[in-house]
Amino acid sequence: MAEEIKTLAELDIVAANGELVTAEVILDLPREPVRDELGRSYATGKRKDAVARVWIKPGSGKFLIRDNKGKFIDYTKYFARPVLQMILRQPFQVAGVEGEFDVMATVKGGGLSGQAGAVKHGISKALQLYDPSLRGALKAAGFLTRDSRVVERKKYGKAKARRSFQFSKR
Repeated sequence: MAEEIKTLAELDIVAANGELVTAEVILDLPREPVRDELGRSYATGKRKDAVARVWIKPGSGKFLIRDNKGKFIDYTKYFARPVLQMILRQPFQVAGVEGEFDVMATVKGGGLSGQAGAVKHGISKALQLYDPSLRGALKAAGFLTRDSRVVERKKYGKAKARRSFQFSKR
């Protein structure tokens, strides 16, 4: 490259293996926080068939989940099992910001376990968008990766996805 590059758009180049290399990768630019006009960060989390929309903002640690009737209730009432509550607190513990953010989330689809995993994924992504310095800890813990495991579909001629009908000799 003999000439000087003037804009970031000119910096998007195709590497030797055919992959697109963006300006951020080449210049190793620090990530910018992504917040709306109310100072919140938003992210969508997914797990199994559940989808969670999560908003976080600095606060006292309030954690509200919107139920299917449209009312916001405390997460300890919505996710009554202690294991599910622990799953929801994990991103804050790993990032070291427990009790510093208020969370509002709406969840649809799936069961309680999948919904808890979706909210956890959404919280992790929103935390990373709010404060990019938390990305390393969250990524190392594996919270930014969507768990792609879903229920296998049922096949015809089978009782379930793989289980055959009971064999009868007579």
